[in-house]
Amino acid sequence: MLLDADEGHAELTSRDRLAAELSSLRRMSGVSGREMARQIGISQSKVSRVESGHTLPTITEINAWAHAVAATPRQHRLLIACAEGAFTEVTTWRMGLRGRAHLQGAVQERESAASRLELYQPSVVPGLLQTPQYAQQIFLRAGLAYPEDRLAQAVAGRMNRQLVLHEESRRFDFLISEAALRWRPGSDATHRAQLDRISALSTLGNTGIGVIPLDSADAPYASHAFKILHPLEGEPYVSVETTHAELTVHAAEDVQLYQARWEDLRRSALYGADARAFLGRLGSGIGTDEGTR
Repeated sequence: MLLDADEGHAELTSRDRLAAELSSLRRMSGVSGREMARQIGISQSKVSRVESGHTLPTITEINAWAHAVAATPRQHRLLIACAEGAFTEVTTWRMGLRGRAHLQGAVQERESAASRLELYQPSVVPGLLQTPQYAQQIFLRAGLAYPEDRLAQAVAGRMNRQLVLHEESRRFDFLISEAALRWRPGSDATHRAQLDRISALSTLGNTGIGVIPLDSADAPYASHAFKILHPLEGEPYVSVETTHAELTVHAAEDVQLYQARWEDLRRSALYGADARAFLGRLGSGIGTDEGTR
């Protein structure tokens, strides 16, 4: 029987429930992991990753799994419903904040579990690159009404997240639009310090920072920020920030769309010395007519 919220499993995600039910159905049917792999046409290690929740099966694989365990029509329908919920999870910011002063710890946990991260930001400087002063202004504009003590905790949490940038075993790549770099949520001094911070971090050996000029003829259309995370275990997934919620995208076909868009954006960006020169020109124009164009 599938797990459900009124049995004390409300904290489980659709991904957790799908993994637990697939594992339970296989064990109850007496089908071994090796036999399941043979019947579905996947590796035994993938069967293990599916049952641990590290990998999401496709709908075709779920259908084959249901057939192998002789699932009832109701069990099969519920498996598909769990899978559809797991492919794109929605967590509202207010829901995420329940019982927490801020969300930085939860974000840090996922980032720390990734060997590689690719992030595109068209509107603001990415959190992993922000100065404390810039981060404070972002939180003040988040629409979540942080009390003063929680605001300080949120800024400290965001700064603590940035320690991961200095772990040389991990790889970080950022693409930032010129519009995001020109937007000024604080004072001129805050803006200059922020641009200097980005320039300095671009020299880290494990960090790539690309700047996409507004007049780049090759820049594709991408209206919202997204982050592709490559976990140490399991398949890559995507985090998308909206005004009210975060979407976590697991479906392989959808993740591939974001990976393709990332590659298109990457080809239109400036890197290295060219990016730092661009940031320098923006910084020198702050407070002048040139800096507002």
